[in-house]
Amino acid sequence: MTNTLDRRLHAFRPDLADETLRDKVQAERFVSGQPAQVIVPVAALRPAPDPARGIDTELLIGETVRVFDRAEGWAWVQADEDGYVGYLPEAHIGPIEVPTHRIVVPRSFLYPEPELRKPHVGVLSLGSRIRIVGEAETRGNHYHVLADGTAVMSGHCRPVSESLQDYVTVATRFIETPYLWGGRSGIGIDCSGLTQLALMMTGQKFPRDTDMQAKMGTEITRDELRRGDLVFWKGHVGIMEDAETLLHANGHTMTVARENFEAAVKRIGWLYEQPTGYRRIL
Repeated sequence: MTNTLDRRLHAFRPDLADETLRDKVQAERFVSGQPAQVIVPVAALRPAPDPARGIDTELLIGETVRVFDRAEGWAWVQADEDGYVGYLPEAHIGPIEVPTHRIVVPRSFLYPEPELRKPHVGVLSLGSRIRIVGEAETRGNHYHVLADGTAVMSGHCRPVSESLQDYVTVATRFIETPYLWGGRSGIGIDCSGLTQLALMMTGQKFPRDTDMQAKMGTEITRDELRRGDLVFWKGHVGIMEDAETLLHANGHTMTVARENFEAAVKRIGWLYEQPTGYRRIL
């Protein structure tokens, strides 16, 4: 996904946000933003306070933002993870609670209590950050319990201090996840969202959009491609699973899929031409 509008406002450089926002916004009083946290499983970030507008990206439960304005049920925020700016419903954010765990499977159900036979109350994506206050067991199933009494399978979580080791392996967990423009979760995801989220799970901060991702790491040649390298087209990015296989969220299959790299280059070429670059993320 590509985003060339100023609404990113120095995305991936939160330290520049205050200065940039001050230049962009006319106000009698400017503050650096109040900290808040996403409190719903997935919050859509939009370019305007209008639910009919398309989404620019998504934020996961437990991710933090800075709030610069609140009006008519909407909040104008900047994501701490990558500096992205946009609008989300004010009801989707709340006070910060330091998370203890992250979801490490593509999707996990949130139950109203430690009982899998109860109707679930939410679906948490890989990368979601939650605060665990207790544990429970029901018929041999082990649960982590949150402060509000809801519960999630303990085997689907890891402490936030533990990063996964291989981002390509993380990306493969999204195989057959539906493609969603602006998506950044196990419910639906786009090409650059897949790359960013997979790298985030290994402890690496990475930009959200392809044009910024294409400037990261080290430039390599096509002949040097190996596992973990990124391939860029105009507005698209894929991850090399190995020297011959491309893994990417794409609008052709409308899923996260793997395909032969050379075949993908030919198929994509009629619309997006040849790859624009190859990067190795160290």
